[in-house]
Amino acid sequence: MADRRVIELSDRAVPESRQPYHAVLGARAGQGARVEHRLVRIVQDSTRRSINALLKDYRKSGHAVRAVGLVVGSVIDPLTIANDHIRAHALEGRLFRTALERAVRSFRLPCSVLVERDAYAKAATVLGQPAGALKRAVTELGRALAGPWRADEKTAALAAWMALHNP
Repeated sequence: MADRRVIELSDRAVPESRQPYHAVLGARAGQGARVEHRLVRIVQDSTRRSINALLKDYRKSGHAVRAVGLVVGSVIDPLTIANDHIRAHALEGRLFRTALERAVRSFRLPCSVLVERDAYAKAATVLGQPAGALKRAVTELGRALAGPWRADEKTAALAAWMALHNP
């Protein structure tokens, strides 16, 4: 089954939950920790609700989810970044990734994380095929199932292939 959809990891009714650490940067003196706690909780709750709805949707359509692969831009430690604004982006990346991992694992599903820039090299090792062959296979899969895929969709398909190969 091929599926393309966006799942909400924040609360539309709370716009600052889309970039919680930017909101922390803009918080009044002494309020940062409180703002952070509130927004992190909103992200975690929103993510769990979205994953729950996604899994229910799949079950209703007769599809069993066996494993999840997450593609991320980076797993760098945000605290190693000196620039406040760039650190806020890194903190948000880590928050959304960990919220997804926790939500997925709360449903007792195996979950693996794949860093985008390393995706094909890692897949070559895990799947035992050359990276070029994997790129061609993922591109052809997209054409066969859903038409041309964007790069992020190709990498997501690769992560799913790896997750199913090695849950």
